[in-house]
Amino acid sequence: MATVRLPDDPSFEQLRKQAKDLRDQARSGTSDALALVGAHHPDGPHPPSLAGAQLVIARRHGFPSWAALKRHVQTIQRYRRVPDQVDTATSHADEFLLLACLRYGHDDEPARWRRAAALLAAHPGLTTTSVHAAAAAADIDALAGLLAADPTLAAAEGGPFAWEPILYLAYARHAPTIPADAVVRAARMLLDHGADPNAGYLWHGLTSPFTALAGALGGGERGQPAHPAADALARTLLSAGADPNDAQALYNRQFGSDDDHLRLLIDHGLGHGGGPWRTRLGDAIPRPADLIAGQLWWAVAHDLADRVRLLAECADLRAVFRIPDGSPAHLRVWNGSTPARLAALCGSTQVLEYLGAYGAPWSTADGVDALIAAALAGDCATVERLRGHAGTARRQRPGLIVWAAARRSWRAVPLLAELGFDVNALGRGDAPLEQPWETPLHQAAAADDVTGARLLIGLGADPNIRDTRFGNTPLGWAEHFRHTEVAHFLRPLTSQ
Repeated sequence: MATVRLPDDPSFEQLRKQAKDLRDQARSGTSDALALVGAHHPDGPHPPSLAGAQLVIARRHGFPSWAALKRHVQTIQRYRRVPDQVDTATSHADEFLLLACLRYGHDDEPARWRRAAALLAAHPGLTTTSVHAAAAAADIDALAGLLAADPTLAAAEGGPFAWEPILYLAYARHAPTIPADAVVRAARMLLDHGADPNAGYLWHGLTSPFTALAGALGGGERGQPAHPAADALARTLLSAGADPNDAQALYNRQFGSDDDHLRLLIDHGLGHGGGPWRTRLGDAIPRPADLIAGQLWWAVAHDLADRVRLLAECADLRAVFRIPDGSPAHLRVWNGSTPARLAALCGSTQVLEYLGAYGAPWSTADGVDALIAAALAGDCATVERLRGHAGTARRQRPGLIVWAAARRSWRAVPLLAELGFDVNALGRGDAPLEQPWETPLHQAAAADDVTGARLLIGLGADPNIRDTRFGNTPLGWAEHFRHTEVAHFLRPLTSQ
């Protein structure tokens, strides 16, 4: 059983060094090393050989053997790509691909994609020399000619990112009006010649594949756009065998309120089976049931009632959440919660109402949970009655006021301040998890909410506090998002 999660983007050489260090430390009698050996070696605590120390390191990370750990790391290295760090091109075709595709870096911007379109217009012949550029441009004639000459090009890795052609097609964003028919024909031509509908890569070695399907559906933490022919391309890939249990596609799209992608994936078997990436990477890829639970968790926490209704087709809304052991500790605090309890403690009133009608209500027993739920709902009478639980509530959810501000629950903010929650607390606004990221005022600035910002300033919010991830004040956030109204309000209040 794993006791330490394997690091992201693991180094096999570093793991080998750990095994050698463990062997040497155990031989010298170091108590921690001997205890580690005892916890994972069948012979108990003893000075192991190098092979024995390697077995301990493997089992510590949840692998049955050193060979299994080595295969896993080699698989990650095989598919590891860093597209956001590639900045050189040796041909017009590669330069076009560098500019045209989503890379999930800071330069995923329309201006870059327009430069790609201009380059293609200036050098239309570049698609005739590169199957990867022909795929990205959905140039049917060029693609047909290249594949006729060499059918193996359909699955050949190449271009600036060492991707297969179908990935360049799926991640291209240079042509917002590209006809869906051309995109589908290009995809089918590649698939008919042996392209893998589950083609993908591991961004910086993270074990969540960026597949062709994920590229087609788009989305992400910065709101990256879907492919212009997203629905048609995704349906083509799914019909050809793409796994609908696509963790990265689900994650990227969960931030919006649109659910078309989810309907499509459910229709094609989301929640059942398992594809080649789980075969390659084992439990590093979530089980289909865990993907469904994760989507339900997000939908409930963010009061996405329509999404919860959709997920009710494949999830038990009465069952408790089972957060996998490998998940971060701040997420596991919700392990054992029902969807209804999560809804109540996140202020998700629409979801809570739906769950009650569905037959999965929340028990409103008195206590800390009831106080938090009442505060987020703006229920002054219940808050007053349960005020005695405020100290425990503050210890359990110190960043709750940040969450309330992010949800723009301005009725809740004064109630929480009255209960002693710090209006300058650092917390997370994107998820109900306790991590010291930003203040409530940062959230008001991000939402361009002058009313909320005025309320927070009136309650004692300090506009000069910087968030811990980007080092910016609320004014800095407002200016980053080009929110002129709230920036105008915050500017005279912020020290220069």
